[in-house]
Amino acid sequence: MAFAALKLHPSLLRGIEDLGFVRPTPIQAEAIPHGLAGRDLLASAATGSGKTAAFLLPILHQLLDRPRGTTRALVLAPTRELALQIVDDLKGLARHTGLRTAAVHGGVGMGPQEKAFRTGVEVLVATPGRLLDHFQYSYAALAGLEYLVLDEADRMLDMGFLPDIRRVLKHIPKPRQTFFFSATMPAPIEALTREILRTPAKVALQAKAAPAERVVQAVYPVPTSLKGELLIQLLKSSHMDEALVFTRTKHRADRLAKLLNKAGITADRLHGNRSQAQRTRALDGFKRGEFQVLVATDIAARGIDVEALGHVVNFDVPAVPDDYIHRVGRTARADMAGEAFTLVAPEDEADLTRIERALGAKIPRVRLEGFVYTAAPAAPLEQPRGERIAAIRAKKAEDRARGAAKAAKKAAAGTPTPSPSARPRRRPFGRMRGGR
Repeated sequence: MAFAALKLHPSLLRGIEDLGFVRPTPIQAEAIPHGLAGRDLLASAATGSGKTAAFLLPILHQLLDRPRGTTRALVLAPTRELALQIVDDLKGLARHTGLRTAAVHGGVGMGPQEKAFRTGVEVLVATPGRLLDHFQYSYAALAGLEYLVLDEADRMLDMGFLPDIRRVLKHIPKPRQTFFFSATMPAPIEALTREILRTPAKVALQAKAAPAERVVQAVYPVPTSLKGELLIQLLKSSHMDEALVFTRTKHRADRLAKLLNKAGITADRLHGNRSQAQRTRALDGFKRGEFQVLVATDIAARGIDVEALGHVVNFDVPAVPDDYIHRVGRTARADMAGEAFTLVAPEDEADLTRIERALGAKIPRVRLEGFVYTAAPAAPLEQPRGERIAAIRAKKAEDRARGAAKAAKKAAAGTPTPSPSARPRRRPFGRMRGGR
């Protein structure tokens, strides 16, 4: 089937052709006709299956018949990266339509986002936290809203956004059409679909979440202390020109990126403690090939779309099988091939067993030829949690002792200690939720 058979507006077909797409993916072929018919849609499909265009194209097609200057479509996404990726996809598809879009997310100033509300861009793509920040002000009333999309709904549940989504739904008018996309359907998400969807068309292209068929998966058994060295050898001795590497924590992501750079492998990192400018710079640099490796936490498991990404590495085994699927789903997108490697220490075996049970298959075990698995342990990548807590407590005790000694010295010298009321007051900062 060609895109022309879906009877989309000619200006959209031009944008699709410019992007080099020839035929719709299965999720697009199934979902777009329902969307064009005005039906609510409940869809579940694999990560990387092309579902963004599956909801954008029918919405854009219908917006072309509406007056401009009013925000009529709202897309909710769990992360800044995914919101920005959706905006990029929309701009490509709508390049010949004149339809406008804007991203609303934390980590950046609210001024340009306020302007987007006031000028009435046709499509807003937003994270729930920052959207609720704007809803405190009258300019953010979306009285003309007609289309609502909840993308990666299960990820929003994982990130604790379900209460925020309910608050958003109370603020906006009842949409004429709602698109609900989720890779998995846990009970709270199923309950939400029953609340907001009206006799939806259902598109489910797989019985359960699974990596794309073209992903070649492999497990590398290795002691925890040698994971860093094994990763370095894999990057240097194989055809891994680029790799997205996932760690369990932000601290480990920082330490691993530093270790790789020290070994002569260009790397940057992406996680929630970095500013939006830093996150954007890291992702854009990786896409341009400036870095061989992007080290990320699960904040990036959904929302990173790197053309022809060949490799994903689970430096740390995810505790939840769905997280494994979403990480691995960053490669082998759009019918391309890819490889996913997981470094598994003995203590990771229980998590790996759960992943294999969810996949319904054993992942092949591989050993890197020439790697010395009995080498002396390297320095730990991350200080054990107990040691970190003890160090923090010791530092606080040291600071208190130093402060007490300083106060005693002043008292002995006859220097009065200022009372609390005499100290200058600091201006309090209001709580901002826009960093989500």
